[in-house]
Amino acid sequence: MRACYWLRAFVVMAAGLLIAAAPVRVDSVSAAEGAVSPAAKEFLRTLGNSISEAAEVAKPSVVNISTTTTVSMEQHPFGEFFDNPLFKKFFGDEFGQPGQQKKFKSAALGSGVIISSDGYILTNNHVVENADEIIVTLGNKKEFKGKVIGTDPPSEIAVIKIDAKDLPAIKVGRSRDLRAGDVVIAIGNPFGLNQTITMGIVSAVGRADIGISDYEDYIQTDAAINPGNSGGALVNYNGELVGINTAIFSTLGGNIGIGFAISSEMANRVAQSILKHGRVIRGWLGVSIQDLTPELAQSFGIKEEKGALVTEVLENSPAERAGFRRGDLIVSYGGKAVENGTALKNMVANTAPGTTVPLTVRREGKTETITATIGELPAATAKKGPERPKAEEQALRGVEVQELTPAVRERLDIAKGIKGVVVAKVDPGSPARGVLAPGDVIVEVNRTPVASVKEYRQIVSKAGAGENILLLVNRKGRYLYVTVTK
Repeated sequence: MRACYWLRAFVVMAAGLLIAAAPVRVDSVSAAEGAVSPAAKEFLRTLGNSISEAAEVAKPSVVNISTTTTVSMEQHPFGEFFDNPLFKKFFGDEFGQPGQQKKFKSAALGSGVIISSDGYILTNNHVVENADEIIVTLGNKKEFKGKVIGTDPPSEIAVIKIDAKDLPAIKVGRSRDLRAGDVVIAIGNPFGLNQTITMGIVSAVGRADIGISDYEDYIQTDAAINPGNSGGALVNYNGELVGINTAIFSTLGGNIGIGFAISSEMANRVAQSILKHGRVIRGWLGVSIQDLTPELAQSFGIKEEKGALVTEVLENSPAERAGFRRGDLIVSYGGKAVENGTALKNMVANTAPGTTVPLTVRREGKTETITATIGELPAATAKKGPERPKAEEQALRGVEVQELTPAVRERLDIAKGIKGVVVAKVDPGSPARGVLAPGDVIVEVNRTPVASVKEYRQIVSKAGAGENILLLVNRKGRYLYVTVTK
C-alpha cells in the first residue's frame, strides 16, 4: 500500500498537481541557497524506494534468452564478377561458385518471464522462432538449455521450458484494470544488458490494428523498450505482470517513447491453452467482417456508429446454422457492446467452443437477437489468419467491367460459386485507381446481385447524382463491402 501511494503521488506530481496530492512545503531559504529541503528529499527517497521495491519483486522472474539459428543464403551477390577467370587467377576459388547456398549461424537476444516454478517461461514467438538452440540465463547468471513447448504466431506468444525447479515465478496481474496514466515498469535485456529497468506510464490500452499480429490487445507505454526487450515483463506498482513487451514504433530502431506490450490477459490465456492442450484453442463464429464506416452506415440505413459488418457467412459454420446473413451489423456479443471488427474477433476467439452466445444484430432497420453456439477455429483458418476485409471508399468512374466467362474464371482462378462481373480496367484518372484492381469481381450493386454486364450497367445507371453506391466485391476469394461516391 505504501508503494502504491507514492507512485500515485508521483503521477500527480508529473501532471503539475503535487501540492494537492502530497502537500510538501519547500523551504524558500534553503532552495535559494541551493539546498534541497528535508521534505523534498524525503518524498524523493520514498518514491525511489517504492519503484525499487516493485522492480525487485519482478526482476528475478525475468530472464535473458539467446538463440542460434541456421540461415542459408547465396555465397556472394556478384556471381558473374567472381566467376571471371582473371579474378580467379589472382584470388583463387575460395569465394565459391555463383548461386551456391552457404549456411551460417545467426545469433539473437531477447527476454522471457518465468510463469511457473518448474521452468515454464513466457516470451514472444519471434524471439524463439526457427531457433536451433536456446540458452536461458537467469538473474543469478545460471544458464540452462531451453526447448520450445508451443508457439502461437497469431498472438506473437511462445512458451519454452528449462529443466529447473524452485524458480521465482512472477505473479500475473489484471491488465484490464490498467488506465492511461498508470505507472508501469519494463524489465528486460535491451542490447544484451541483463536486468535493465525502465519506468513510464501507460499511454493507451486495447490497441489493435497495429499490424504486429493477427490477434491484438496491446498496451502502449512510453517506458523505454529497445531491441532485446522483446518477451520481457511490463509490471505494475505491485510488481505484477501486466504485459509482455513485444514491439516498438521507431524509424531508427531505438526507443522513441512508443512501445507495445501484449496484455497479460491475452498472453496468459494463450500460454495456459498451450500448456493444457499443446495448442491454442480459439472460438469460431464463421463470418468475415469489416468495420462500419459512415459511408457504409448511410448505404445500409444504419444509425449506429459502432459494430462489425458481416460480409460473408461461411458454409457449415456456426454463423450459418444460427441464421446470420451478409449485411448484418453485429452490435452486441454476449451482452457486451461490439466496438468494431477487432473487438468482435477477440471476443469470439476468447470464447470456449461449445458456448452458446446471444448476439444483437441490426438487419434491414430492425434489431434482432441471434443465438449462436461457438465452434472451434479450424486449423486451416487459424493458419491463414482471420478474414476481416477492410472497408474501401471507391468510385466507379473510369472502371471497365466484363463478363465472367468460363475462360476468364479459369484464367483468374475464380471459384465456381462466385457470380458477378469482373473489373477489367481502371483508368489512371479514375477515383478508383489504386483501390479497385483488375480481377476484382463485383457481386452486388446496392444489395442487388448482378450476373452480367448488362445488369450491372442497368443498376448503376439508376443511381442519382451524388448518391452513394454500395458494392459487394470478391477479391481473391474474399468478400468485402465498399461504398462508391459518384
